[in-house]
Amino acid sequence: MPGPSDWLRPSVTAVAPYTPGEQPGPGRRVIKLNTNENPYPPSPHVFDAVARATNESVRLYPDPEATALRRRAAEMFGVPADQIIVGNGSDELLALILRATIDPGDRVAYPVPTYSLYDTLVAVQGGEAVRLPFPPDFRLPPGLAATGARVTILCNPNSPSGTLVPVREVDALARSVAGLLVVDEAYVDFARESSLGLVGRRENVIVVRTLSKSFSLAGLRVGLAFGHPELIVGLRTVKDSYNVSRLAQAAAEAALGDPAWMQANVARIRATRAKLTADLTALGFQVLSSEANFVLARRLGHDLGPLARALAARDILVRHFAVPGLTDALRITVGTDAEVASLLAAIADAH
Repeated sequence: MPGPSDWLRPSVTAVAPYTPGEQPGPGRRVIKLNTNENPYPPSPHVFDAVARATNESVRLYPDPEATALRRRAAEMFGVPADQIIVGNGSDELLALILRATIDPGDRVAYPVPTYSLYDTLVAVQGGEAVRLPFPPDFRLPPGLAATGARVTILCNPNSPSGTLVPVREVDALARSVAGLLVVDEAYVDFARESSLGLVGRRENVIVVRTLSKSFSLAGLRVGLAFGHPELIVGLRTVKDSYNVSRLAQAAAEAALGDPAWMQANVARIRATRAKLTADLTALGFQVLSSEANFVLARRLGHDLGPLARALAARDILVRHFAVPGLTDALRITVGTDAEVASLLAAIADAH
């Protein structure tokens, strides 16, 4: 007789689930520099909007199209509302894109190392992942445009490296690939330029954003995807009916309505990022030039897992990836100046 797992699709049982960064348990006070959250709170308007939305109306379903939020996003980003879809974080939007575009056996290409959730999403859909190694300078792999993949994904700025592929090279990639190009811009507000303008020029480009990082809304899960209207219709067809709550929609609309608050927080994080890079370099690390809200610090040939564990023992969480090519690196979120000072002192003590 079949067991419970026999009712699951083989493409599901064969998948290694995505492993998120450690989340500290209740009551544990830590310096949390492992999951690239913003160390500063969102705009005060967000709290006001959530308070106003917390009323009897929560018994009703939210707007399934997030109409007001899409209008606000259209105003801010200069993209028509019919070219925008709202998701429960950018992770949901990435899943929707693959759900809508690939059949079992279709190829999905992306450079590695990158956001490892891509592996899981492709496998769940029964796709074939084509993983091309980044060169040491993290420029585009030479063969990325020639894979013949139905979908190509580019995390830009990339995680865990923090590096940015220039828009002119992203545009050239969009013109060269055989299929759809998905640009995952989760960290783009910390970078010098964005590929969002390509959406109006290239029908095969979808740009995905999140409000978790620069807008400090990680706990509410709101993402945006921008693309050709026909692509957006397809994504709406396969999404859950009420995928973004009333409170999340209200919060996101308020956050987008106060870009100056976000930009001030981004400026602080960039300044701290520069100091963190310099200080880690002085401690003997090789630090890639980052365009994100984190840095990748390496000690070539040294497994930094023990250092990550030593920091965790002092209640300082950073991200170590026990995978080939990254064991000698730590990805460190840019925290407040005080948090970064504590981190640097702990690293110095450990060595």
